[in-house]
Amino acid sequence: MLEQLRQFPVFANVPNEQLQWLIDNGEEQRINAGTVLVKPGETVNYLTLVLDGRIVIDTGQNGPEDDIAVYDKYGILGALPYSRMTSIPNRIVAESTSQVLQVHRDKLRDMACLHYELTEVLVQQMTTRVRNFTRYTQQEDKMASLGRLSAGLAHELNNPVAAIVRSAETMKAHLRATPDAFKQIMHLQLADDKVDIVNEQLFKKLDQKALQLSLLERSSYEDELTDWLDDYGVDSGNLDLVGPLIEFGFTTDDLNWLLDQVGPDNIGGVTSWIVNNLVTQSLVRDISDASERIGTLVGSIKNYTHMDRGAGKTTVDLGEGIRSTLTLLDHKVKGSKVTVMLNLANDLPVVCGWPGELNQVWTNLIDNAIDAMPDGGALTISSEVEHHNDGLTFVLTKIADTGTGIPDDIRDSIFDPFFTTKEIGKGTGLGLDIVQGIVNHHNGSIKVASQPGHTEFSICLPIN
Repeated sequence: MLEQLRQFPVFANVPNEQLQWLIDNGEEQRINAGTVLVKPGETVNYLTLVLDGRIVIDTGQNGPEDDIAVYDKYGILGALPYSRMTSIPNRIVAESTSQVLQVHRDKLRDMACLHYELTEVLVQQMTTRVRNFTRYTQQEDKMASLGRLSAGLAHELNNPVAAIVRSAETMKAHLRATPDAFKQIMHLQLADDKVDIVNEQLFKKLDQKALQLSLLERSSYEDELTDWLDDYGVDSGNLDLVGPLIEFGFTTDDLNWLLDQVGPDNIGGVTSWIVNNLVTQSLVRDISDASERIGTLVGSIKNYTHMDRGAGKTTVDLGEGIRSTLTLLDHKVKGSKVTVMLNLANDLPVVCGWPGELNQVWTNLIDNAIDAMPDGGALTISSEVEHHNDGLTFVLTKIADTGTGIPDDIRDSIFDPFFTTKEIGKGTGLGLDIVQGIVNHHNGSIKVASQPGHTEFSICLPIN
């Protein structure tokens, strides 16, 4: 057994008598493949040294791809000296038939008092484990955040893409009717000056903004225009004409003016020709708006990830980053009945930092604020320049919500690693720890003030 322990790289400088202490106070066991040593949530009572085989820590869900940590021959896991870990949220299982030496945690205190070199290497194992697990969990948190943004982005992109496809199909069908409209126009007897007058009026309507009508107002306009068209025998009762006329603000006064210009014999053909142009313009406008929305989303992605810039420190427009983050989280805002109030000063100076990191700050804080208002509420984001007495200038950004607030007894713990009030599986407890780390990385500060109905995070960043 002593020779086996000598094969552990970490024990290279540990005296034999200290390794013998492990043997004397431990229990050698053979563990069959598939045996679960510790279930999720159970107490971890043993320091485990893998003499042979493979032990893994996994989620217990989808096989090898869910392995969190793998310990092959000469691996060390479980309870370690001075570790505060008592249980883990995952399971420890033997992936293959394994031979292990286990020492109960109650004996580790004696080891720490009697055997310095052995304790030293095991404490180093503990710090390495904490560092690796923290890195893993932070990566998981980033990936979860990216997953939420990706899901929302897919939803946001689906709407304008569907609108473009729908409008293009409608345009295709609409253009098939153009020859009939052309035939009607060819039979009209209109002087050139009358055609110019009608064209001028048409382009005025095309250039003006669409009317915002209530259902009652729209119904009233439909009745008036339908009656007018019926009176003059223009496609009596045809709402295919009425709809576009209403959308572009045509009234019975406009139609009466048009009647005076072209006469009753030509009013039907001219009206159909005008509506044909209005429909085309409407479809083109829908395609343009949808394309612009896609462009806005793509621009927000570029601003958020800064994919077109280097990874180093650079000047950062905080307002641009906050707006891009809100664009990517817009699906969550809409789905949660939260009203966003954005108050960013127009003269905000740029700060020097890492834009991708700062956008992660806004993402975590805004996401948390929305989660704090499950029944809806108000999210207020403001930024302003702040001058300190020491002559330094900062940008102060506040993110406030009207949620239930943070209880006094946990307020001092919210920035601690792995501390979370969310249900299991819905939070890693690293969001605010990451935020604080990023703010510190930028030589800034973050504070929180909370009471029922108002929670406010204040982030202060130097401009140079």
